[in-house]
Amino acid sequence: MRRPPALPNQPGPPSTPPPPAAPCRLGMGPEHVAHDLRASYGLPYVTPDLVIAWERGTANPSSPELTALAGVLWCSPAELIGRPRTLREHRISRGLAPEDVARGVGLELLAYLRMEEDGEWRGTERQTTALAGVLDLGLPDFVTVTGREARLADLLRSAVTTRWQAYVRPVGKIVPLDRGVLEATLQQLHQDYQGQMVATLSWGGGSGDAGDNGRDFLDRIVEHFWTTVDGSRASGY
Repeated sequence: MRRPPALPNQPGPPSTPPPPAAPCRLGMGPEHVAHDLRASYGLPYVTPDLVIAWERGTANPSSPELTALAGVLWCSPAELIGRPRTLREHRISRGLAPEDVARGVGLELLAYLRMEEDGEWRGTERQTTALAGVLDLGLPDFVTVTGREARLADLLRSAVTTRWQAYVRPVGKIVPLDRGVLEATLQQLHQDYQGQMVATLSWGGGSGDAGDNGRDFLDRIVEHFWTTVDGSRASGY
């Protein structure tokens, strides 16, 4: 969940600059938010400390708590979440109840809720396709929500550091892209990585600088992948 702006008199982590005031906050301190959640939404256990924990990201509100918090702050749940990453966050950002998603993808409600709680999608191929439609997921979000991003990152790191041709099929099983787009993307990523390493050494940076640049590229490999996919599509592959 995106961190809401810091509550008055409650500074965030020292390394984080103060965020701009959000229009939905209404200047409410944690004690006021907690009081309204208890009094108006029947959440007697909510304390100012719990509100601060939600704010700082050390605890995450449940779906009912997030809905109530949005009501207190006069926001939509989507505004509090920011850019959704998890299955639950995508559902909430679209204003859907768990029952809506479970019915739309053909799952029992309890089975769907377990997947949402675990953060691990275990649906069939048909259910996975239905999930993308119900939540209106773009391909990057689809890969993330279905728990495939870590595997994709591992394959991409191997592709750019060895022979990219060997990874066209494995990556294609995770990311349903046109083969031409996928080949062009992996080839370009390989060239970018290898070229960066060679250029750093040629400019006299030394192996330490090359290693740092290489690690940064590999750490952000999925981000580079999606950017390069867009470029490959624009080039007509």
